[in-house]
Amino acid sequence: MPVLRVGLLVVGWLIVAVLGVVALLRLVAWDAAEPLIVLDALTLVIYLPAWVVAAGALIARRWWLAGAAVVLVAAQVAFAAPELLASAPVPDWARHAPVLRVFDANVDKSLGFPSGYVRAIEQDHPDLVTLEEFTPPARTAMQASGVLARFPYRCAAPALGATGFLVASRLRLADCQVRTVLANGQQTPYLVEATVSTPGGPVALRVVHTLAPFPAYWREWSAALAAVGQSVRASGDSRMLMVGDFNATWGNRGFVALLHDGLTDGAAARGQATGMTWPNGALVPPFVRIDHVLTGARLAVTAIAARGGFGSDHRYLLATVAIRS
Repeated sequence: MPVLRVGLLVVGWLIVAVLGVVALLRLVAWDAAEPLIVLDALTLVIYLPAWVVAAGALIARRWWLAGAAVVLVAAQVAFAAPELLASAPVPDWARHAPVLRVFDANVDKSLGFPSGYVRAIEQDHPDLVTLEEFTPPARTAMQASGVLARFPYRCAAPALGATGFLVASRLRLADCQVRTVLANGQQTPYLVEATVSTPGGPVALRVVHTLAPFPAYWREWSAALAAVGQSVRASGDSRMLMVGDFNATWGNRGFVALLHDGLTDGAAARGQATGMTWPNGALVPPFVRIDHVLTGARLAVTAIAARGGFGSDHRYLLATVAIRS
């Protein structure tokens, strides 16, 4: 038993030491390198072992270890508080405003577009469908299914791999442009801009898919997220709707900058900050929320849900967005 106690004590201090370094780097080098981007994105879960260590150390009366673990618990609470406390009532004006139903999904390079997505689109009756990692075979499958007939206005940029997009709208769609960032020597799409004509007025649509912040792409990820922010500031449009797979969370500096630029995270505002979207269909439940619906001041998400994807590693989002005339 003494050996077991010593072993647990050593493990506890190792956990505290490692997480202490992670917390310190969050403060002094926020998202400054690829490993930090990934660790910061996991702010809501990565510090949870510190809670276990704190409880165990308090029970065992290991006061120094307990104190160190409690500091880490407090750091996580401080880091996560803005997101967890962002919940607010639906604005009064939104209760009687025109609405836009939005279906957004990263379909994970689906070469044979699953019939599940077709059924979901048919059942959910969205006004606007936005898809990331949209491929030419997926477009062929959607056209063959007949589901696109409901959406006469489309902006399609399919591509093999992870860089394709689709915007399909029941309402008039105009001014569609695909923005790119330089990655591995070639221009890679990361954003689609368009204008949707709605009963509440024109909505500036932005569909985002940044590259995952892995070693080969982390600089491109940072550049793309910064460019998304520049798009928000350059537009200055209070009727902005931004959706997609950001590969980022409230733990990431570039994503938080979008919120400081005047956008509202629809899920957090509706009290669903823990509505995780990735990974879907894995051995572990989804533990990170990297798919988002963000709105400008004259838009508001009134309802949002993350639902299981069909062969994708992402859950898809279904949101109702009110538009202030």
